[in-house]
Amino acid sequence: MFDNKIIVEDSLAAEQLADGRTGVSVLARLPYYRGLGLSMVENIQVVIDGKDIDRENVRFAVRGNMWTLDEMETEYGDRWNFGEKAKVIALTDSPVTKGEHEVSVAITMRVSYLPFVPTSGDVKTLVL
Repeated sequence: MFDNKIIVEDSLAAEQLADGRTGVSVLARLPYYRGLGLSMVENIQVVIDGKDIDRENVRFAVRGNMWTLDEMETEYGDRWNFGEKAKVIALTDSPVTKGEHEVSVAITMRVSYLPFVPTSGDVKTLVL
């Protein structure tokens, strides 16, 4: 529905987690007009320069909290609101170099009244 609005322009940033792991992040918006509980976000697939980031290396952060995608499956008390910018972090084996990178984010959502599980995606070239 709002596929071309998922990735926020000019939001690519280098990341280093508290455990020392490195990667990059982008700000992303939920492509659904009502917002969803975090447990209803089935998957967030990230591809950087044609390389798929494994599910276990993706983190989701909003309003000061961060989850793995597996942790989000049982997060019933928090939501991702319409228009809200959340940080999607892709942990990588080596630091991502400065310059242009093609970033793809695809979000699979479970919407109660739909008889299928939609996936919406966006691809943008961003500069680190």
